[in-house]
Parts: sequence; structure tokens; C-alpha cells
Amino acid sequence: MPTSRFPSRAAVPAPLYAQVKQTISEKIYTGCWRPNDRIPSEAELVQQFGFSRMTVNRALRELTSEGLLVRLQGVGTFVAESKGQSALFKIVSIAEEIRQRQHQHCSKVIELSERKADLQQASSLGVQPGDAIFHSLIVHYENDIPLQIEDRLVNATVVPDYLKQDFTQMTPHDYLSLVAPLTEGEHIVEAVVGTSQQCQLLNIDKNEPCLFIHRRTWSTQDIVSSAKLLSPGCRHRLTGRFKS
Repeated sequence: MPTSRFPSRAAVPAPLYAQVKQTISEKIYTGCWRPNDRIPSEAELVQQFGFSRMTVNRALRELTSEGLLVRLQGVGTFVAESKGQSALFKIVSIAEEIRQRQHQHCSKVIELSERKADLQQASSLGVQPGDAIFHSLIVHYENDIPLQIEDRLVNATVVPDYLKQDFTQMTPHDYLSLVAPLTEGEHIVEAVVGTSQQCQLLNIDKNEPCLFIHRRTWSTQDIVSSAKLLSPGCRHRLTGRFKS
């Protein structure tokens, strides 16, 4: 019987970076490495496999983009949790979403201040240019990993005590729901790349795709707040369900 001129597919070895990916993936899927476990450093993997740093780096980059790993600059590479998800058609506190996953939420307040509304801010909040408004910039963490930047403008007339709150103990969403109950909401969702400051706050590479939500909320006839929510695409997703 004549021999085929073509080698069998099984005889073709996988590329070196794919071998690294397969080994790491197997350790994750078999539970040898669990969510939030720190995996060996790039240098340690180079030594372990005997491959070049470029080969190992490619494997780690691809596993990160596929959502299996999380790489924190200056800290290390960790096994990723299942992606956090937010509801698209209803508004829920990010702290509650994280607690529902039985994870720990904490937050860091970067800014909490009063300012005069410019034209764009006034239009977004339904106030007059020059009116006093409040601004908060907060980073939310899930199991000590930055998950979301919340950049919020608040109608000072509707919520006069906003600046007096401790937003490390209660999220702005939870506080606003108490003092100005939500009656209407609006979402705009985009895929973006964060600014240098945003990437630093989220501890991600400058080219990391991010999920951006611009959300406005009303209480009766008044616009209460306009929030810009930014999350790394590798750590967060939106879900929604509807009926016709």
C-alpha cells in the first residue's frame, strides 16, 4: 500500500507557546491552580519549560485575553475568577453583585468634591451651567482586585448631603437609592481603551479593552446622577434578559 505523502496531523508538534498554554490550562481546569492563586513568574516558567521568554510571554498574554489569567503590573499573574457580571436591564449596586458571588467588596475614594457645572455637565444633569454639582471618583475592588472605576456627577439640589457620606462603607448607588429612589434609568454601553490614569487605577495594560457604561438615573422628574463606569473587559461583562 502506498505511503501518504502528507504527514498525519497528530505527528505535527504543537507550537511551543501552545504547549505552555495547554500545561497552564490543565493546571487550572483540574483545580491544581485555583482562582486567585498566583502562578509562577514569567522567569520561573522560562526556566521550567526551557523555552524563550518571548514564547512564555505570548502564552501568558493569550491566556489573559481568554480570561483564564489576570496579570497585575508589579504584582504577578493570578488565576482569574469567573468574570463578574452586571445586569443590563436593571440597576444593582456593584457591592451587592460582588456579594452575590460570595466575594469581598471594598472601595477607595479618589475624589469627593463640589464643582460648578460646565455646559456638558449641566446638560447631563438637567441643571444650569454654573450651578453647584457634586463629583465622586471611586474605585471598586472584588477580592482586592480593581473591578470598576465609578466617575459620578450628582445633582446637588436633589441630594444636598452627598459629600457628607462615607463611601467606603456604603456605595453611592445604595445611598442615592435611599434618599432619591430610582424611577427611571438610561444606559449607554461602549467598548473603549482607558486613559493612562484609568489604566493605573485598574492596574491594567494601556491597551487593555474596557467596558464603559454611561448611566443616568432619575427620581420622579429630576435627574439624580450621571455616572461613568469603567471595567476591564477581562474581568467584567453585562448580561440581560427580555421578553417580546
